[in-house]
Amino acid sequence: MPHFSIVERDYVNLVHRFNSLGPGIKEHGVEDHGVEMQVADLYDEFAKLVPSYEWNGSRYPSLVEAVHAAEAVLFFAPESNGEIAYRGFKDRERQVGLPLADLAESRRSIRYSFADLGDQPRRILTSPCWSGIVNDGRAYSGFVMNVERLVPWRTLTGRQHLYQDHEAYRAFGESCPTFKPRISLEDTFNIVKSRPVGKSITLACITPHGKWHIHSTYYDDLRMLTLSRGVEPFWLNDKDGAAIGVLDNDWVEAYNDNGVIVTRAVVSARIPRGICIFYHAPERTISFPKSPVRKNRRGGGTNSITRMRLKPVLMAGGYAHNCYRFNDYGPPGTDRDTYVLVHKLEGKPQWD
Repeated sequence: MPHFSIVERDYVNLVHRFNSLGPGIKEHGVEDHGVEMQVADLYDEFAKLVPSYEWNGSRYPSLVEAVHAAEAVLFFAPESNGEIAYRGFKDRERQVGLPLADLAESRRSIRYSFADLGDQPRRILTSPCWSGIVNDGRAYSGFVMNVERLVPWRTLTGRQHLYQDHEAYRAFGESCPTFKPRISLEDTFNIVKSRPVGKSITLACITPHGKWHIHSTYYDDLRMLTLSRGVEPFWLNDKDGAAIGVLDNDWVEAYNDNGVIVTRAVVSARIPRGICIFYHAPERTISFPKSPVRKNRRGGGTNSITRMRLKPVLMAGGYAHNCYRFNDYGPPGTDRDTYVLVHKLEGKPQWD
């Protein structure tokens, strides 16, 4: 298990901490994937770019406005601040004993601001926290640094390996890549209280990353919405659609004990029978009418029908490169693997 420590929280001043960029980043720097970047002098530089926020007798860079919070992310990320990237590569040089800072040397002066991204899209900078090299217009590809610059893989041996010599992985029979069948409907407990309505079908539902957007980013762009018929559509097989009287572009309800989605259907032979797809992370703020089966509650996005499941081996740590960190290993894919009841929405969708 990881090492635990007691942390005291000042809940009385939590709102002030949320609204300001505190001195912790100045004292400890920023870190990702084991790459440490000291930013004390850059913290002072950033403080001059945004308004200040004062509490408890001290002044800090303000994060009250969303744009200033975005500026903070851009300013302290190696993908958008060349000096941060350079310092990260110097730390990687120390770790692996190889020259790497040249990957960021010529871009140390670059600082992307929120306004810059509003003017036009910008290419991210080559980052020491990732393994691709995107200099000179090169497209991102994983493990380029490992292959071309001989940076060791982040494993016990420094090489690619398949065997996980960890007692937790051995106990679960996953020391080597292991096929695990799809979780059964009965084992999910996702459809226990929900009942079929009219002509319904039970389908396994998966939620891949966004088809016309990146998470929720670009989802509400007019051109992207045009591609997706103005909604985040629900994809199902043509024969499954015919079985419940759903034609392409019809409105459908998909629901289980966790929640409900109301949206248009894309009926396609490209989708296997018994499977439906609802792409990942659309915002619930647009394109979701009310749901009759849930007493006119607003139909939701992907998270409405999914549930989080923790996998013990992905929390294993304390040996070699195995170390659990929030959202680094993350939960298994079952958080986006569920079952739903699907039927055609009767009448016109209700928006208010």
